[in-house]
Order: sequence, then structure tokens, then C-alpha cells
Amino acid sequence: MNKAILIMVGLLTAISSKAQEKWMIKSEYLAQPDTVLVFRPKVYNKTKKFPLVYLLHGYSENYRQWSQTTDLQKLADQYGFIIITPDGFTSYYINSPVSKSSRYEDFFFKELVPKVHHSFNIDDKNIFISGLSMGGYGALRYFISHSDYFNTAGSTSGALEIDYPHFQKVSQQFWQSSRMTDDLTKKLGNPETINWNQYSISTLLKQHPDFNKAFIFDCGTEDILYSNSESLKHQTDSLKIPTTFISQPGDHNTEYWSRSIEHHFVYFQQHLKK
Repeated sequence: MNKAILIMVGLLTAISSKAQEKWMIKSEYLAQPDTVLVFRPKVYNKTKKFPLVYLLHGYSENYRQWSQTTDLQKLADQYGFIIITPDGFTSYYINSPVSKSSRYEDFFFKELVPKVHHSFNIDDKNIFISGLSMGGYGALRYFISHSDYFNTAGSTSGALEIDYPHFQKVSQQFWQSSRMTDDLTKKLGNPETINWNQYSISTLLKQHPDFNKAFIFDCGTEDILYSNSESLKHQTDSLKIPTTFISQPGDHNTEYWSRSIEHHFVYFQQHLKK
């Protein structure tokens, strides 16, 4: 193991913080229980309503990814937000049209959301969502499709366009195999007979012509998914949707996400409603 890798391992160990709560939610919509980490701000009490942030992880990762990427307890304390990190498996956070045991959107809104609101005193005007890569896609998908529930949203290094040929390139770059497209085929169906692009964020925006809520997204300029974010910025500009796009040096990795997520929390704080 070289020195750079040792430094990164040490960094991840140092910032990994223990959640106050860890839930195992048995779901009628998923093949296995969903594990969820909860970070409450140190000032949390039941007499006051608190803002809420859902953070969604990337493909091939799990509910621990965000807590291993940045200090979530520090963010919760600094901004006064409750932070929830569920396990999205390789679901792309959608309801699979071919597998009844992979209906993640139903799990999120019919089981996770009610449990969160039952467990904590949530400020309903200030509910936010963000994520990285696959999770960035999921965050914007939920924000566009369920805009009444969220104040605003974010995406970092988002896999925003569900495009089979491009995802083949991504899969080969990261895993030297068709692992990613094989998993998505199980969720979405055969790309030769089903148009995967119907799930893209660009398509969702076309399907919701009245959507006009502000959100933030970013991507590193060396990221293989950078073109996704560039295209989204062009589309939101043409639709006059008030988005904030941050383009900055960086690749598709933990080093980038540990920096980029701070921008989202600042943005969420700036958009708090009274």
C-alpha cells in the first residue's frame, strides 16, 4: 500500500463518526432490510422543530459511505440539521419495473419518511436531500418528482443521465467489467427493449413542465460524469429554473466529495424558510 493510500485510509478513519441511531427497517418493498444511520445535532430537543437532510450514497457503496466521507456529526452540529443516510443498494433509488423486491422509491416515501417524522420533531418547511453519483441522481429524481415534500436539493458528481453506452464506459473505467450495467439491467430491464433514457433527469424535467424550484449541483472537471452536469445546466438555464452549478477541479472520488458537500449545507442553510 503506497503512502497516498495510507493517508487516505487514515483520513477516512479519523472522520468516520458514530451515529446516535442505527435503524434496520424491514420493508415490504425491498428484498432485504434497509440500514439507516441517524445524526442528530447536539442541540436537538423535542420542544423545537429541526431541519432535515437526507444524504444518498453512490453505486457500489452503502449507508456508511457518507459517514466515511465527511464528519456528519460535525455538520449536524454546525448547521443544526438532522441527517439521515439510508442504504440504497444498487437500486438507483427507483421503483424497478421488472423486480417487485426492488421498489426503492416506495420504500423511501411510504416507510422511511413516515418513520423519520414519527421519530423526530421535523421542520416540514425545511427538508433537504442530496447525494453523490447514483445518490445525486436519486436526490434530484426525488426532488423533481416530490417537490412539495422538499425545500431544495443538491447533487454532487451526479450520474444524471441513465444512458446504457455511457454507463458501459463508466463501468469499465471503475471495475474493468460490465458490473454496473449488469446490475441496472436487473433493475430496469434489457436496454435493447427498454429505453433507459426515460429515467434520466433531463426526461423527468420534461415530464414535469411546471417544476421551477431552485437547487444546487456540482461536478469535478476531471470526472467521467462531468458532461451530465454540463448538460443539466444548459437545460435548466433554457427552462429558466434557478439552479446553482459549481464546476471545479476534481475527479469522481472521496477527496472531491468531502469538499463538495460543504457547499450543499451552506446552500441549504441559505434557503431555510421561517
